[in-house]
Amino acid sequence: MTPEDRLIDAVRASPTLMRVLRGLRDLDLPDWRLVSGCIYQTVWNALTGRAPDYGLKDYDAVYFDPDVSYEAEDVFIRRTAAAFAPPLDRMVEVRNQARVHLWFEGRFGEPYAPLLRTDEALERFLCPAFAVGVRLAADDAITVAAPFGLDDMFSMTLRPNPRRAFNPEGFARVAASARTRWPDVTVRTPRLEGID
Repeated sequence: MTPEDRLIDAVRASPTLMRVLRGLRDLDLPDWRLVSGCIYQTVWNALTGRAPDYGLKDYDAVYFDPDVSYEAEDVFIRRTAAAFAPPLDRMVEVRNQARVHLWFEGRFGEPYAPLLRTDEALERFLCPAFAVGVRLAADDAITVAAPFGLDDMFSMTLRPNPRRAFNPEGFARVAASARTRWPDVTVRTPRLEGID
């Protein structure tokens, strides 16, 4: 069984994740994917024998629409919330990846060049283990995007994205949060001058 097959099996074993995927497919958002936490955390739950929804705080849905106005994004946000019953109406968070460069630096303190498509965003996630997205097709096939592969996700390894500048404080905060829920996580950081 390939890592991609293992990922798809873990996704299909989660009734909530499948409900979200079906809802997003029905909304037919442009160039959409379900990404990051709800994907890798579902796999970590499968690997550690936990319930599929353990530790999941939200479901990050991303799409790409060249209209970068907040008003256009808000239409998609409202449509998505209306498509799900509580509590998923508040947990499925949809964001236009064409707009990220407008707010990212102000929020996270690092520059962010405009994206050309949804899957390009995965290349910029904080850790390779997070850089995984799935989409449910009309025929119920699940497609996977993982620019760094799936090894880090399946080994439960958090390391900085080699394509981003390393932010020790942000990385430490995210790693600590993950370890509170999944103590099995391995954290690997680059050796920095003056820091052991």
